[in-house]
Amino acid sequence: MTIRDAKAEDMPQIARIYSYYVENTAISFEIKAPDWKEMEARRESFIPYPYIVAEEDGRIMGYAYAHPFSEREAYRRSAEVTIYIDKDNARKGIGTMLYGKLEERLMAMDIHNLYAVVMYPGLGSVGFHERMGYRIAGKLTDCGEKFGKLWSVVYMEKLI
Repeated sequence: MTIRDAKAEDMPQIARIYSYYVENTAISFEIKAPDWKEMEARRESFIPYPYIVAEEDGRIMGYAYAHPFSEREAYRRSAEVTIYIDKDNARKGIGTMLYGKLEERLMAMDIHNLYAVVMYPGLGSVGFHERMGYRIAGKLTDCGEKFGKLWSVVYMEKLI
């Protein structure tokens, strides 16, 4: 498996991975899955922050990216991180590899604080982030509505 920078031609596969989570879970609070063109526009908007993929035999197995935590200059050492793994390849260590490489790249950018917004209780996402060294820093109760139900999120943080 190779971890590398995402490219425009990866976006159809990335959109496919993400659409599963949008359409079938409350892990993402988006209601309508964006197409690959929208995913590419988002990737471009995050430059120079890393947006990386795990690829095996030409297939994208998962992706992770970072973007500014806030647009305010005082937060320049902080970033928000996001990760999605192909639903058929969860629990194979892909997320650990992606986050490890993402953290290396962020440290090289002099980023010290990482934040993840995770649906709570999280369908495994909270536990994954805890195993990666994150801790719950705060909870927003019933802040998102999807599938006719209210969902909470936690802010998780890691200092690198």
